[in-house]
Amino acid sequence: MTAEIIAVGSELLGAQRLDTNSLFLAEQLQGLGIGLQRKTVVGDSEQGIAAAIGEALERADLVIVSGGLGPTADDLTREGAARALGRSLSREDRILETIERRFRDRGLRMPEINVRQAMILEGAELLANSQGSAPGQWLRAGERVLILLPGVPVELQAIFAEECRPRLEKIAPRGVILTRVLKIAGLFESQVDERAAPIYQKFHNPTTTILASPGEIQLHLTAAGAGEAEAREALNELARRLELALGDHIFSDDGRTMEEVVGMYLAMRAKTVAVAESCTGGLLAERLTRVPGSSRYFLGGIVAYSNEVKTRWLDVPAPALETAGAVSAEAARILAESVRRHFGADFGLGITGIAGPSGATPEKPVGLVFLALAEEGRAAEVVEKRYPGGRERVRLQASQTALDMLRRRVK
Repeated sequence: MTAEIIAVGSELLGAQRLDTNSLFLAEQLQGLGIGLQRKTVVGDSEQGIAAAIGEALERADLVIVSGGLGPTADDLTREGAARALGRSLSREDRILETIERRFRDRGLRMPEINVRQAMILEGAELLANSQGSAPGQWLRAGERVLILLPGVPVELQAIFAEECRPRLEKIAPRGVILTRVLKIAGLFESQVDERAAPIYQKFHNPTTTILASPGEIQLHLTAAGAGEAEAREALNELARRLELALGDHIFSDDGRTMEEVVGMYLAMRAKTVAVAESCTGGLLAERLTRVPGSSRYFLGGIVAYSNEVKTRWLDVPAPALETAGAVSAEAARILAESVRRHFGADFGLGITGIAGPSGATPEKPVGLVFLALAEEGRAAEVVEKRYPGGRERVRLQASQTALDMLRRRVK
């Protein structure tokens, strides 16, 4: 059984609003074993909504539309669906009475425009809305199913849980869809795919999608099975082969972030860390402290942005800054060793670089970052990186590399 989601609302075509309803619906459909094959966003246009619904019903067994069921003139999902199906709209008096009662209970008079929310498509089965005024609608179009839901998240989620899910459980195929995400650090997207593609391309189930973001590559594995055990077994087989090919570059297979994984290892080993940051401006410390309970292993940090602070608080000699420069392997090494020593930590991390857009030279371009990891009794590990992208991307990638260095050492 295949499904498509249509999100209605011109605001979703801009940069200010995120379509969170589709994320919720996708998760629910996956749990029902229904394969989602497309998501569409369409503006507040009756013709556009009708076209989107008509096209989706030609492709998918189930089409869910969210939004556009409100009372205002730009709420046109009912009209668009009626046009797509060639059906009429009529007022449902008992729905209108319910809406009027909601207003009376709050001591308000119902505006005339709310009558539009009581307009129901011919042949529709009403889906009660326990959290709002506009009911959802369930329609059959031959062998296809069309569901209209309000766009307010709390209302959509309530209607889906109380009305849609029981109905879908009766018609959904008896099966399970499971997903696992392998998170990878230290490799570019092309390097990951070079190792992984010869493996995952041999599998039709699970399917694999590769996603790239700064400092992290993800392999999304999706398996279908008659039951959870069958789907999980398929996931395990592909994941095992990919883990052999990618080795320690995989830092998570259960949804945890890099900072959560690092925190787990530090807590397990009863180790502590302190950080000295320049170009990342405290981002590394912020990521470490996102994790509840991080006070067990994170002792503190210093944002040493100026050379004066590097010299006064972290013992970076002025001559070293004059010769090698503040952005250098030597400066990163001293930052890591000094912050470890000053805080009495097991590990010290130091970062210095040029995040841009200014401050670069031909010899030291934007994106050049030096990172160091210090540990008592061992020579500091120092790496040089040249990150692509703008300021925030450089800062994020640098913090990710620093955490990955610590992960590998502590593990």
